Amino acid sequence: MTAKIPEVKAKVKPTKPWAPTTRERAVDIGAILLAILGTFIAVGLSELKGKLAYAGVFLLLIISINFIQNYLRSGIAAAKDSIASTFAVAGVLVTLLPIVSILYAIFERGKTGLKFNLFTSDMKLNGPNDPLNQGGLLHALVGSGIMVTIALLISLPIGILTAIYLTEIKGLLTRPIKFLVQSMSGVPSIVAGLFILSAIVFPITKTPSGLMGGFALAILMIPTIARTSEEVLLLIPEDLREAGVALGGTQWRTISQIVVPAAKSGLITAVILGVARVAGETAPLVLVSGGGDAVNLNPAAGPMGSFPFYIWKSFTFGTPESIARAWAGIFILLLLIFALFITARLLGGDRNKK
Repeated sequence: MTAKIPEVKAKVKPTKPWAPTTRERAVDIGAILLAILGTFIAVGLSELKGKLAYAGVFLLLIISINFIQNYLRSGIAAAKDSIASTFAVAGVLVTLLPIVSILYAIFERGKTGLKFNLFTSDMKLNGPNDPLNQGGLLHALVGSGIMVTIALLISLPIGILTAIYLTEIKGLLTRPIKFLVQSMSGVPSIVAGLFILSAIVFPITKTPSGLMGGFALAILMIPTIARTSEEVLLLIPEDLREAGVALGGTQWRTISQIVVPAAKSGLITAVILGVARVAGETAPLVLVSGGGDAVNLNPAAGPMGSFPFYIWKSFTFGTPESIARAWAGIFILLLLIFALFITARLLGGDRNKK
């Protein structure tokens, strides 16, 4: 007897009947081009001027063209739906426009200060009038890294343990702690700097330092990590906790060996968001860090520079060279913060897929 060879069926790709066809996409592109052409003609022939006039006329034309197009294609219901869809897309564009405009303006003003020496030297031997090919922000880069690391070492265990208490232990202090964490999230950053200034700097150290800046940033980082970690731990299925208890594990063993590892990527996201939250804080660092112009690797001795202090100080001098350095510093700081948020988003996306 010969063995029967099973038939291999080709995988059928599912169709999407709601997806536009190639012809419909070409018609949509033509409608956009027609709206753009009509906008320039209408604004050119009228007394309307400025970017707002172009945006308003374009929105009216694209709504009208989409309405007529969908009415002829699918009827009045689709035409009404196109109006809502157009307003939704317009809302997205209005949201993105300020972000893109800010990034472009910062890059345009700071590109003259983007030199290689910016990352290899500090401002110890340079003044506000020196050329842009001299001096840099190495001291600010190192100082911000040290102070954020100090804040992270303090706030990471406190924030995660607070989240574990709120989601797993659920003791008598759950409601007051949750209220305090939410309240701390809205505290102005300068309050953290004033607290460290009055509680530690004036009565004890008598001098600003990077360590004091790390303490101030930790106050701001703790609620971000705690709230984000709490939301992540709430997403862990209750079945995992029940399985750990059924296998004979204690509550803390179940939390440490099952719940926390299951939420690892989410907790990393919480840490990254906490770092991004405090990376650009200016007020507390101006009060307690001292803002030195030289690289200082000892956070407990002497003033320490940072990105916000470097930017604020450069703008204060007011010379063309110092202002260009300030815009360059802002651009680099924004890139770092965007990189942190993108990393957090990618980690969060991987967790959701799993």
